[in-house]
Amino acid sequence: MISLTDSQKIGMGLTGFGVFFLFFGMMLFFDKALLAIGNILFVSGLSFVIGLERTFRFFFQRHKAKATSFFLGGVLVVLIGWPIIGVILEIYGFFLLFRGFFPVAVGFIRRIPVLGSLLSLPGIRNLVDKIGESNNMV
Repeated sequence: MISLTDSQKIGMGLTGFGVFFLFFGMMLFFDKALLAIGNILFVSGLSFVIGLERTFRFFFQRHKAKATSFFLGGVLVVLIGWPIIGVILEIYGFFLLFRGFFPVAVGFIRRIPVLGSLLSLPGIRNLVDKIGESNNMV
């Protein structure tokens, strides 16, 4: 079992609440306040989990400048008050930022008994194979 420090536990809670508020805000027809709270909790939770310095280094690498600008720009647009446009920008930036993690996640999900068989279905297999290729997403 992985041992977590107290700040990492707090970060996991903040990130979880952030994802919940983001999902709930989208379910309530892109409620500005819930999306803003979700964004703030998600980003602050991420910084608690991996640390401020590593969060800064992750977001502000030279090759991730486009992804970071879309993600943080989307957060800013949501905070300004245009939730639909902001969420679209955030999702695009999120996929650009975490595209290196997708092959690992797809490989892990394929090993889970029920989910792995679902990912092997004919229509889904092609999509998952494209997502699982790290160099294919731009």
